[in-house]
Amino acid sequence: MRCPWCQDPENRSKVVDSRESGAGVTIRRRRECLSCGKRYTTYERVEEAPLRVIKKDGRREPFSRDKIRACVEISCRKLEVSADEIDGLVAQVEAAVLALGEPEVGSSFIGAQIMERLRALNKVAYVRYASLYRVFREPEDFLDELRPLLGD
Repeated sequence: MRCPWCQDPENRSKVVDSRESGAGVTIRRRRECLSCGKRYTTYERVEEAPLRVIKKDGRREPFSRDKIRACVEISCRKLEVSADEIDGLVAQVEAAVLALGEPEVGSSFIGAQIMERLRALNKVAYVRYASLYRVFREPEDFLDELRPLLGD
């Protein structure tokens, strides 16, 4: 690490103190330059690989937790679903995506994860989301989706 004071070209420094900060997400290191003797602080964190979503048309875009939240909020609008329940659902979907350990994930996987959790959370929200996520060509297709919910 190059000293901000003397710009030592050999980057000679020693770590005099290391501590976790930011809830264990970063490490704060206090360093001393071996050239000029001055101290400075550096922060270290893991660089996360950007997760990409493969859309149905083949386009790729960055994974967005906010997009998942927006879709779920629209599906739950005017229903008795709390913000905490929505937060929990979004966190579960994100965890399922990250658990794959892949740099890219299909939008269909994300949609299926949302549907699975909405079905358990609120059946009306599930139907609303399904009406957008699934392609219903005929009214009968929509009824086929409703039948298991109605117990027929």
